[in-house]
Amino acid sequence: MARPIQSVLIVGGGTAGWMAAAALQRACGPHVKVRLLESDDIGIVGVGEATVPPIRDFNGMIGLDDAEFMRATQATLKLGIEFVDWGVKGTRYFHPFGTFGPGPTLGDFHQTWLTAHLRGEGGELEAHSVCAQAARLGRVGVRAPDPRSPLSSLFTAYHFDAGLYARYLRKVCEGRGVERIEGEIVAVSQRPEDGFISGVTLKDGRELSAELYIDCTGFRGLLIEGALKTGYEDWSHWLPMNRAWAVPCARVGPTTPYTTSTARDAGWQWRIALQHRTGNGYVYCSEFGTDEETRQTLLDNLDGEALAEPRQLKFVTGRRKAYWAKNVVALGLSSGFIEPLESTSIHLVQSGVTRLLQHFPDSDFSSANIAAYNRRLGREVELVRDFVVLHYHATRRDDTPLWRHVRAAPIPDSLAERVEAYRDRGLLFQVGADEYFSMGSWMAVMHGQGITPRSANGLYGFQDPRNVAGFLQASAARTLQAAEALPAHEDFLRAQRMWAGETAAQAA
Repeated sequence: MARPIQSVLIVGGGTAGWMAAAALQRACGPHVKVRLLESDDIGIVGVGEATVPPIRDFNGMIGLDDAEFMRATQATLKLGIEFVDWGVKGTRYFHPFGTFGPGPTLGDFHQTWLTAHLRGEGGELEAHSVCAQAARLGRVGVRAPDPRSPLSSLFTAYHFDAGLYARYLRKVCEGRGVERIEGEIVAVSQRPEDGFISGVTLKDGRELSAELYIDCTGFRGLLIEGALKTGYEDWSHWLPMNRAWAVPCARVGPTTPYTTSTARDAGWQWRIALQHRTGNGYVYCSEFGTDEETRQTLLDNLDGEALAEPRQLKFVTGRRKAYWAKNVVALGLSSGFIEPLESTSIHLVQSGVTRLLQHFPDSDFSSANIAAYNRRLGREVELVRDFVVLHYHATRRDDTPLWRHVRAAPIPDSLAERVEAYRDRGLLFQVGADEYFSMGSWMAVMHGQGITPRSANGLYGFQDPRNVAGFLQASAARTLQAAEALPAHEDFLRAQRMWAGETAAQAA
């Protein structure tokens, strides 16, 4: 019988490395020796600052105190993403967390609303989302446990400083027994009989070995690609963005509890409000915008004074052909990259880590177990890819070469099926438990960018239009009333002792 493995070496720090270290230490305790190797001489990307709600579960799983974590990372709360100029110029829509409509009902709320909408009734879709309404008002609060309350759909995530998050996790991990090793790898050794990684050699001559290696070395994939040559699946024909500028600026005005994505001539710009600054970036395709043009566009559209020189990133959208090969698991940028349009970068690290715990290997490194991990994570990443591609495919813009290109570009068959099902009769569905984005998310983007179904589900035509109108009016009124009763974003953070620099006495 295979014995449990007893040693893990995480190669590379940053958000991915320290998230892996925190989760492995928490799950394995003293039974597995967890070490993390990183070099201060090698920079980290660290631009991921927006998250999705499952990060709350991850932080809880590794035992973080919510208020302490938020103070340490200068975090704010996030209720969703506002998309500006994506459908056509001059329009905006909101992709909220949570669901549309009241609590549990017979059938799909979106079909009831859509039936009314096709009659020219029903009001705005966002009126039925408490997250969208609260975001517009700049308010946040605590999710209600009663499913009949609109606040039961008040799901929140975080905006945080990714560098501070990694630093905070390092402090937590080292306090719990994770060993951090400073050093840079100059050679990787493999077992001649099967190609498994047997050890790494550092610049100063030290040699380190472990049974399981976690590759968090960023785009270069030092172990998963440099040593094991797993190969890369290029998705740039579907997602052509290949560069980004990132720059922080001074915070001006109240912190908004949502991310903003504004379509630009050659890509899109993000805005993320933190406690101490605002994070900004411009993701673009170099074929449709020069580095200097896009850099200047970013600087011209900041809320406040730039706090640093813009930093450039270059990438190829896609994924490793294997996330787990032999005794190496790739996490974060080592595993692939999808632009952060829907804030999934940190979420996919979390998924990789939690699935690793579910598939944690014995010393025999079962091929069936590894294949199952790769299959599950690969499917999830492909579903995220499809959702991001949807934003480009659904645009009606034709005012610049980029937007004409993406609206006419081919899309994955899996996405084409979903778009046609929605165009036909507003049909929405999820593909099993491995899909993160809900039917409400798909509805928000398709409707928000102007995809109009030819009809709705025929069953919903049997509903009395007067009853439907009354139901929708009551739903919108209850949702707005619940959102208006919430405290302002910063007031809530201060009251919950989540604002950096405040003591419990000051908050009280």
